[in-house]
Amino acid sequence: MFRPLELFIGLRYTRAKRRNHFISFISLVSILGIAVGVTALITVISVMNGFDKELKDRILGMVAHATVEGVDESVREWPQALKRAETNPHVLGAAPYVEREAMLQGERVSGAIVRGVLPEYEPKVSEIDRKMVEGRLDDLKPGSFNIILGRELAMKLGVAVGDFATVITPEVSTSPMGIQPRFKRFKVSGIFEVGMQEYDGALAVVAMKDAETLYRLDGPTGIRLRLDDMFLAYSVARDISGELGQSYRVSDWMQGHSNFFKAIAMEKKVMFLILSLIVAVAAFNLVSTLVMLVTDKQADIAILRTLGQTPGSIMGVFMIQGVLVGTLGIALGVGFGVMLALNLTSIVHWIEQTLGVTFLSADVYYISELPSDLIWSDVGWITITAFLFCIVATLYPAWRAARIEPAAALRYE
Repeated sequence: MFRPLELFIGLRYTRAKRRNHFISFISLVSILGIAVGVTALITVISVMNGFDKELKDRILGMVAHATVEGVDESVREWPQALKRAETNPHVLGAAPYVEREAMLQGERVSGAIVRGVLPEYEPKVSEIDRKMVEGRLDDLKPGSFNIILGRELAMKLGVAVGDFATVITPEVSTSPMGIQPRFKRFKVSGIFEVGMQEYDGALAVVAMKDAETLYRLDGPTGIRLRLDDMFLAYSVARDISGELGQSYRVSDWMQGHSNFFKAIAMEKKVMFLILSLIVAVAAFNLVSTLVMLVTDKQADIAILRTLGQTPGSIMGVFMIQGVLVGTLGIALGVGFGVMLALNLTSIVHWIEQTLGVTFLSADVYYISELPSDLIWSDVGWITITAFLFCIVATLYPAWRAARIEPAAALRYE
């Protein structure tokens, strides 16, 4: 005989439902409900992961994982400090920089952050060389007094490549004509675009030597670091600052941008809970399916009890059937969800082109495409959660089946 018997009977009940088509219909609704819920959950979580990844790529493309900044003084002997930082096994790249606030004047005036960099070192810690729309980062040569602007900052100033912009510093100079603000005329040699207002609209990049001259510094204000694990940023930067033997201020990427990622993480958790409830509702449709099946199979249950089957064995029959129905729905949902998450961007493009609509306008949103990043661990957790809901949904009908008394069930047969 087929063993275990509970599995044999559960499979037979799942296949043979010709006597009551309504039960078959409810089973189909349960399967489709679970499949739709799992599909939606995988797709939405993948979209949230996509936004999280897109934000990290854009922010960390311009921000170093960690910075070691001198306190009220420049970094002494920065070439040696740079080499010492690069000896740390977690450091992938290091670059000196100067960063100060300034007022920029073209046809119009706007405040900005002026960052002095070395073009040969900067690509080790940022992607600004790959975000150039016009010009090249290598145009920032010492003494050239060239400047690269974010696209929105250039629009605010009303300047383009080849025009001049005056950088006015907060410091003042004393001359025979009195106290005057310190300023210097720079030539716009390039424009970059990251896709984040924080950088496109408020960052100007110049050669580090020119920034030192403008702000009368004798070296860089700090060192920027890129690491193999960005979540170790603060501890690694702190260790490096301790080795350099100077008073430093240590900061990491999370201190300035943690709100972005905390908000996305919170939204991801909330969406997971909401959609899990939808999956739970779909899974608990199994309750009505199995209750009706138990009512329909009372005579069969009574015969099984008469033949010596225990209440636990009867419970196993209906739990197995409910789990089989739920597993089929979960399998369909995982299959459709994975395919949809992997091809979501292409599908959205096709819908936009076919219907002539734009879901995320580049004029309004910094991220103008619907990103999707499928993480298999999330798929695993969703599958396990849905499976547990299905198991819980089978408990009451199976318990009710186990309580059926043979004599009462066969009285009118």
